[in-house]
Amino acid sequence: MTELSISVAAAEFGRDMEACYATVGSLIEQAQQRGSRLLVLPEACLGGYLPSLGGGGESEEAKQRRLRSLPPALTLDGPELRRIAAMAGELVVTLGFCEADGDLRYNAAVTLTGDGVLGSYRKVHQPLGENLCYAAGSEYRAFDTPVGRMGMQICYDKAFPEAARALALDGAEIITSLSAWPTARTATTERLEDDRWTQRFDIFDRARAVENQVVWVASNQAGTFGSLRFVCSAKIVGPGGDLLATTGTEPGLATATVDVDHALELARGGGMYNLRDRRPELYHSVVARHGVVGQPAVPEELEAIHA
Repeated sequence: MTELSISVAAAEFGRDMEACYATVGSLIEQAQQRGSRLLVLPEACLGGYLPSLGGGGESEEAKQRRLRSLPPALTLDGPELRRIAAMAGELVVTLGFCEADGDLRYNAAVTLTGDGVLGSYRKVHQPLGENLCYAAGSEYRAFDTPVGRMGMQICYDKAFPEAARALALDGAEIITSLSAWPTARTATTERLEDDRWTQRFDIFDRARAVENQVVWVASNQAGTFGSLRFVCSAKIVGPGGDLLATTGTEPGLATATVDVDHALELARGGGMYNLRDRRPELYHSVVARHGVVGQPAVPEELEAIHA
């Protein structure tokens, strides 16, 4: 049995890149001091998130102002991620950023060490207005790392059980969920603990962990940016849905030590091994297109769910 120390952050990031590097560097140093081998940082921690989620009745002036205030667009092989890799050394670090691909921009995540990039991901599910700034990603794929086989997703992805299930079926033992998850827009509360979206965030994290029997590591932004106020609540959840460590509704770094192999064996070794006991031949409507639930899935969708 090999124990793995994992750290996850709830921290504030804005447009000032030097401030972002300083915050990332401080969190890396704290994680290293705690003996962690994996550190998970928030969505959009290099250059910050969007100042608002537009759409609906947004005026043209507001739209143009929002488009002018996007985070810097970076590349996987650019100097910005190389700078983070140099800080990371042997520590496995997962973080979010805005990725450039020609004229397209993606809300993206990357896992790296001092040796370079281990895996990358482009956000698939987009909340209202995010599609006005970013293109959508198109796949979920697990990848091997020095701390085990991992998968990544970003924020709104956690609301879709299929996203985490796809990664678990691809062998992910640890799934990192990076967020810039804000408070509710309506029926707002002063205390973050009472906020509806804080509670929803926490429910999704524990549900995705237990239904896939994986170690779930959820980071989040903290503080405010533009019109958004973030709920913090970074956490590590075991494959039985047990909360191993959390920052609560405050900024900070949560750390837990997990024997991943043993934890997975305990969760999956009894009578309920969710991945084994699936009945994919009955799930066609799960991948049917919106509004046509009774319509059979197209061949590529069936292939994906039977994989």
